[in-house]
Amino acid sequence: MGRSRPVVAQALVPALAAVLAAVLAAVLVAALTGCRADPAGTAAPSTPAAPSSTADPTSTADPTGTADPTGTEPTGTASTTATSAAAPPSTAPPTSPWQVGAHPLPLRPDGFGQVQPTPEVLRDRRLPTTDRLPPPPSAEFAFNVRPVPSEVLRRSTWQPACPVPVDELRYLTVAFWGFDGRHHTGELIVNARVATDVVTVFRRLDAARFPIEEMRVVTAAELDAAPTGDGNNTTAFVCRPARGQARWSAHAYGLAIDVNPFCNPYLRGDLVLPELASAYVDRGWARPGMIRAGDPAVRAFTAAGWTWGGIWSSPRDLMHFTATGG
Repeated sequence: MGRSRPVVAQALVPALAAVLAAVLAAVLVAALTGCRADPAGTAAPSTPAAPSSTADPTSTADPTGTADPTGTEPTGTASTTATSAAAPPSTAPPTSPWQVGAHPLPLRPDGFGQVQPTPEVLRDRRLPTTDRLPPPPSAEFAFNVRPVPSEVLRRSTWQPACPVPVDELRYLTVAFWGFDGRHHTGELIVNARVATDVVTVFRRLDAARFPIEEMRVVTAAELDAAPTGDGNNTTAFVCRPARGQARWSAHAYGLAIDVNPFCNPYLRGDLVLPELASAYVDRGWARPGMIRAGDPAVRAFTAAGWTWGGIWSSPRDLMHFTATGG
């Protein structure tokens, strides 16, 4: 009997140790489970839920989670800020895919540039207009007629040997629609006696939304510049002789206007002017800015008593309208 207690105690020690180890292990597991992060990577219950892909579009939070510290929009992502959504559209003109006047042509023996195939980008020409004067304040036609300002005269082709004195010329600004669908202001120098008629003509073209690419006064430097064959400037007064002749052109009197020359080239034999405008010799392929029999441009000039060079046989001057018939 005296030896039974130690034996029992010795037998109970391993069992109690096993139970205690199991209890400690359970407590440790519970403690570790409560402290470690969610294995799925989701936020702990005490952390606010992250915004979903359908977050409020007025939110200024970066949807990618990589907000730009400068506040600019990350490349390739759409801005979700209220400020960006309310920003007015840009008024900058679209970038031109062709730089007019940048490529001089080799010369022919007659002094004109060599006629070359039309570059693909100019075959259906719709280049944007560069605003050199403030555009009209509205879609309404606007104009102004006054004596030629000294600043305009200095940059024009006028010089004392021209066949018309300055006081017989007028400076016109008129509204026109560009190929870019925008309203622009152009400038012309014309003979004083046709100024009113010219305003009426361009009022009608503006109402018809007949597109014009450019309308500015020709400078003296342009008369001596190497030909590039890609000009499309609608213009009136140019103090120069008639093409290939010694007499003055009707332009030198301010009594002729060339409209969209590239779209309506001058044709004589194998000569095409502008020299890159061969694609517009085909008058059956109708494109904006072309002048054809019975269209708004011909009707407007004919109503003013002017003649269209497109009805001539040789040369055929599709751009040219004249108050003198020549």
